[in-house]
Amino acid sequence: MEPYVALLRGVNVGGENSIGMPALKACFEAHGHRNVSPYIQSGNVVFTTGRTNARALTGQIEKALSSTFTYESRVVVRSFEQMKAIVQLAPKGFGRHSAAHRYDVIFLREPLTVDEALKAMTAKRGVDRIWAGDGAIYISRSIRRAAESRLRRVIGTPAYQSMTIRSWNTARRLLELMERVAPTRGGGRRSGSTKRRARLGA
Repeated sequence: MEPYVALLRGVNVGGENSIGMPALKACFEAHGHRNVSPYIQSGNVVFTTGRTNARALTGQIEKALSSTFTYESRVVVRSFEQMKAIVQLAPKGFGRHSAAHRYDVIFLREPLTVDEALKAMTAKRGVDRIWAGDGAIYISRSIRRAAESRLRRVIGTPAYQSMTIRSWNTARRLLELMERVAPTRGGGRRSGSTKRRARLGA
């Protein structure tokens, strides 16, 4: 049983697709997932499963959510190793100046690629910054000059339908929750962060 996180798109945002966390947990458990832990009301679910095919797992979760809550579900699924790489290989200093900048991670749903997503995004010099990751894009924008940011223009593009955004703090917290249920090689649970690095893709 390996840890995964499901990032639900368009849930509990702006009053649309309201799903309570107890109901969300019950839905995942009813479809065979274990150690289910929803995190805050923005559609984040950490769980363990014996399934190893990420595409099939994504489809199964989307079908279950759509059927249970009667909305068109779109989900981004990341394994423990993928989430660990996204957090560990963030740009140097990412998240360091939180008083002056907002930091977020854009998670991409296949088949959208990083290169395709970047073509749909525009940064304003001195306000926005964009970095390519592996299946994700890191962004920051000046809090003081937030009204000048061009990053929100991506919302009107077709690519946006295959993106879901989480704050940097949320991304790190989700990894911590996954670490709690990650099996060690000895069959127990993993404690603390591992320092193994993975190559950052573009």
